[in-house]
Amino acid sequence: MKVGVISDTHGLLRPEALAALEGCEQIIHAGDIGSPEILDRLASIAPLHLVRGNNDREARWAERLPELLRFDLNGWQILLTHDIADVPEELDADIKLVITGHSHKPCIEWRGTQLYLNPGSAGRRRFKLPVTLALLEVLETSIEPRLIYLLE
Repeated sequence: MKVGVISDTHGLLRPEALAALEGCEQIIHAGDIGSPEILDRLASIAPLHLVRGNNDREARWAERLPELLRFDLNGWQILLTHDIADVPEELDADIKLVITGHSHKPCIEWRGTQLYLNPGSAGRRRFKLPVTLALLEVLETSIEPRLIYLLE
């Protein structure tokens, strides 16, 4: 199963991001969405899992969005939240993938048997950080992440 992971769009959904997400069976947005139109466009590609980011908190359209979401992805237990500071210190052992955004810094890191993924920011460039998203190949026996650089 091909899954797209995007974060920190801040109201900007680049054509490069849309192209990278084509063919995804599901899309995960880790917050700081920026507008409901972003969600509409992503939902036209694939079903969404998403959380509200700190910049979405004041938006009326985002009031219904959770700040922490746990869900199953092809048999794998996933924890999704915008800020890594909101990840519980003691995670259930069955959580295999933790997805966060907020920092705009892409990161793929294994911590024991758990994969921590920050897809970086796919919206406006911040400082000199790259503009990225992530793709996951979610198989029965493994999760294979890779970063996609949207701009040179």
